[in-house]
Amino acid sequence: MLEKFLRRGRSNPGTDRDHQPNPGAATGGAQHRDRIDVIRHRSRSAIATASNHGRQFVDNVREQVRRLTPVAADHGRRLLNTATATRRSQALVAVAAVLMLAAGGALTAQASVFDRSPATSEASELPESDGADDPLAEREQDTERGDRGDRSGSESGRDREDSGEARGAAPDESPSPEPEPEPEPEPEPTESESEPEPEPEPSETTEEQPDWVHPMPDGRTTSCFGQRWGTLHAGVDLAYPNGGPIHAAGAGTVTHAGWVFGGYGISVVIDHQDGHFTHYAHASETRVSVGDTVEPGEVIALEGSTGDSTGPHLHFEVHQGMWNQVEPTQWMSNRGVNIDGC
Repeated sequence: MLEKFLRRGRSNPGTDRDHQPNPGAATGGAQHRDRIDVIRHRSRSAIATASNHGRQFVDNVREQVRRLTPVAADHGRRLLNTATATRRSQALVAVAAVLMLAAGGALTAQASVFDRSPATSEASELPESDGADDPLAEREQDTERGDRGDRSGSESGRDREDSGEARGAAPDESPSPEPEPEPEPEPEPTESESEPEPEPEPSETTEEQPDWVHPMPDGRTTSCFGQRWGTLHAGVDLAYPNGGPIHAAGAGTVTHAGWVFGGYGISVVIDHQDGHFTHYAHASETRVSVGDTVEPGEVIALEGSTGDSTGPHLHFEVHQGMWNQVEPTQWMSNRGVNIDGC
């Protein structure tokens, strides 16, 4: 029986349902694949959209932080200055109070010293004595009375004699005052005797200030003008420890000061009145304001790492017309200033 069944199966293979083709199954598989492709496409679009929104959100947050950082720093400095002034005023009030107390104590002590009369104290120290009980004291008093009488009599006699002589003598005429001799005029000094005029003191020689100077003489060049990371690096980077002084390259007027150009951070722009501008970026703070006139070498800012920066440095640009940047090292070299490293 088993052999017959196997023979039937071999002779009629098309009768087995498992081996028959199923066109409906192929159609359903294609539909499932289409749905999966649609889902994948939508997922990719949603992920890309979410990434774009995330980047925009992060950029907005960064911009807000950049704008609020200087404001917070200003408020902090104002609060610190207010607290310092309050402490100083409290200290001054305390010192004034101590001085007033000391002065009051000194006045009180001086008044108490003046109240003690020396005559009163000496009188109080002398012992009281009764002259009636001492015979020697009575004799001394009698002797003093006699001496006083003799002296008064002799003085009165002398006064009478003087008055008689004054009445008997004729009054003398007062002598007339002799005329005082007129002072002779002093001879005027001749030209040869006149005092020599003082020679003018030699004026101190001052060194002339150059028209153009290095913006950071002690800085080290870390990046030059040109293509960098697929974009134009439009200036030269000079590295120095944070807070180093940034000098004006030449004389001019400040047109921008502060966080005004986004990724440049805190910047200063100087108009040199000849069509050229110099731009100093990524500073930690400014030392000038818009409208100030600066001289070559004047400190205009302190080095920092604000904006799109990876470390403390000065990003120095030269503009031939604002935002038309030119190669800064060659431009400065033409004016006698050498920036090494490029």
